[in-house]
Amino acid sequence: MKSLRSILTITGYIMDEIKNPFSPGAGSPPPELVGRSSILRQTEILLGRTLNRRPEKSMLLTGLRGVGKTVLLNEMERLAQQHGYHTISIEAHENKSLGASLAPYLRRLFFELNRLAGTGDKVKRGLIALRNFIGTIRINYGDLGLDLDPLPGVADSGDLENDLPELFQALSEAAMEKQSAVAILIDEIQYFKEKELSALIMAMHRIQQKQSPIVLLGAGLPILPGLAGDSKSYAERLFSFPDVGALSQEDVARALQEPARREGAVFANDALDKIYELTHGYPYFLQEWGYQAWKQAQTENITLDVINRATEKVIERLDQNFFRVRFDRLTPGEKRFLRTMAELRSERMRAGEIAHALGVTVNKIGPTRAHLMKKGMIYSPSYGELAFTVPLFGDFMLRTVPKEH
Repeated sequence: MKSLRSILTITGYIMDEIKNPFSPGAGSPPPELVGRSSILRQTEILLGRTLNRRPEKSMLLTGLRGVGKTVLLNEMERLAQQHGYHTISIEAHENKSLGASLAPYLRRLFFELNRLAGTGDKVKRGLIALRNFIGTIRINYGDLGLDLDPLPGVADSGDLENDLPELFQALSEAAMEKQSAVAILIDEIQYFKEKELSALIMAMHRIQQKQSPIVLLGAGLPILPGLAGDSKSYAERLFSFPDVGALSQEDVARALQEPARREGAVFANDALDKIYELTHGYPYFLQEWGYQAWKQAQTENITLDVINRATEKVIERLDQNFFRVRFDRLTPGEKRFLRTMAELRSERMRAGEIAHALGVTVNKIGPTRAHLMKKGMIYSPSYGELAFTVPLFGDFMLRTVPKEH
């Protein structure tokens, strides 16, 4: 009698889809986190020095879509918790204010601190500051749950650039009273309005001046350093901005080969080379190609032929999901602008080149360019240049939008 394994091999279903190690998805942890050791080491130094009341720059990660910034933030949160930090993690949104985003998590954090052993009234004072702050931003989270006396004059001015630093100061005093520390993690930080980003920078400036036990770990698109610098000139001295980029060819091989080997499969060298060529080393796309290659393979050997078959499925999935959700937010004029960028087939394009291809002056493209930057579709890597924030999006535009559009 033939074994189940031999029957599966003959019928072409040897690869167990349940054991597929690859996980394409927004923020999904990869089976092998490679190429990021220097950033994680920098995080551990920041966490350790802050616990010892030694000044160190907080970190704001920058990078294109699909490079794994969210994955890194999740790993940084895990490291912070290992070091004994209390953590709050939020994702900024275009249509939600900084105050409304922070308030419920700060409430939970104050209650966590209140449950810790120790005497003192700093946690209650922090809750009063939070209650005052909530009142100024006109949101309602109900009763904070404690008998709190009024404390006028703390985080209640209605000026975010004054109130948020006071609230963070109250949080730091509560954490110190409980011999604890706090890590605040914020993803998509570029979506905050200019005044909100300014208030956040001012709050962290006060924290660092007093060597308080709070760190900020954020992530955003490549425009983030410029936004922070425009908001407060001292931002570059307050934060480090590690660049999260594409992986090297060696790291791409490790990211694919090691998980496959743990499940008894192996990628051929030319298959790995092809995936690197197709993905340009961007981590999200590695997971897509790895996932589909596993599904297409009929034996433990994942060959170049398998990758070629998988590529059609990957492109279909990317076009229907990863690219489409961004494309559907665009106006016809914005689609035409991005289609023109795609036709130039360059990683970076001069604004003058785009205007010329559109048959208009540079001044005419200004409003569309501004809207696309606000939507996070393009950014300016240097003065007068534009580039896509989403890797391979230009190829998608060429496939999806007819030239005459």
